[in-house]
Amino acid sequence: MRRLLEYQANQIEIVLASHKISSRVIGGTVTPRFVQFHLAPSLGTRIRRIKSLREEIALSLGASSCRIFRKGGLINIELPREDAKTVKLLPLMKMLPRIPPCTAVLGIDEGGTPLLVMIPSPDVAHILIAGMTGCGKTELARTMIASLAMKNRLSQVQIALIDPKGRGFSVFDGLPHLLFPVLEKSEEILSVLKRLVKEMERRDEERVSEPRIVIFIDELSDLLLVGGKEMGMILTRLIQRGRGAGIHLVACTQKPMASTIGSLVKSNFPVRIVGSVTSPEDAKVASGISGTGAEKLLGRGDFLLVTKGQTLRFSAAYISQAEIREIISRFGNSNRAARNRSHKRV
Repeated sequence: MRRLLEYQANQIEIVLASHKISSRVIGGTVTPRFVQFHLAPSLGTRIRRIKSLREEIALSLGASSCRIFRKGGLINIELPREDAKTVKLLPLMKMLPRIPPCTAVLGIDEGGTPLLVMIPSPDVAHILIAGMTGCGKTELARTMIASLAMKNRLSQVQIALIDPKGRGFSVFDGLPHLLFPVLEKSEEILSVLKRLVKEMERRDEERVSEPRIVIFIDELSDLLLVGGKEMGMILTRLIQRGRGAGIHLVACTQKPMASTIGSLVKSNFPVRIVGSVTSPEDAKVASGISGTGAEKLLGRGDFLLVTKGQTLRFSAAYISQAEIREIISRFGNSNRAARNRSHKRV
């Protein structure tokens, strides 16, 4: 592996030198999904010139694609690994014995460090997960749901699952943290959201925010298309005022345009998680900033975390549906054991 990395670093420098760009590779990072080379450009080097060579660099290294971006005083060149590995949630959770309340696991960052998101944080509050089909949006949402359930009691976190397509969240039926059965029909969803608005108003009056309620939506644009203006108004109200009452939204969408999900809804997601998209224009719309390179992401769990204008690439953790069912079964067994102990005491 070391020899391969040294060869690739030399090739990058050769390509740049052939275009009279004086730069050298000073280090790098190896992750389960990609390899990142850190490039120190000489004074006066135009970053745009290096970015324009991404296809030539990828060709010289025999890679399918290449992502180039600036971070601090360095330019990073990222290449996909041929032997890409999946990050598994359950082994990752074993590395995290203590997690703050209402904190979801996302995966691992570029340095291999577990990446978490504290949902009640003022810098988070609500999360938009965007990207085209196959990027892993629903799988990431499942990972977040499972990690919240595994590390939080019902008195800390309760969950509402909205699944207009009926395919993303049905595996969580029976999870004790669910406020309602998984919601699929537009009429049911609208009714429940109205109840949550009333709960938000009650909490505002009583100045309480516990337990936290996290609403997951598998396809926001579909929900708004079917639910119409009333659905949009209720969601906007929850997004604008929910954080103070301990109500948070995590919404997935393929189409994060203002025309699709509404400008007011869009503007109230301070944290974006962006998967692979088809073009730089789509990347800008999804992330809210330009130049992220999201169009070069690999899909299937390769994401950018975007917050406060900064981006962080990470590999999403994965949990299978069989593993989710096993977790729910364990919850059921522990609840039955608790009831039996209670009966014995009586």
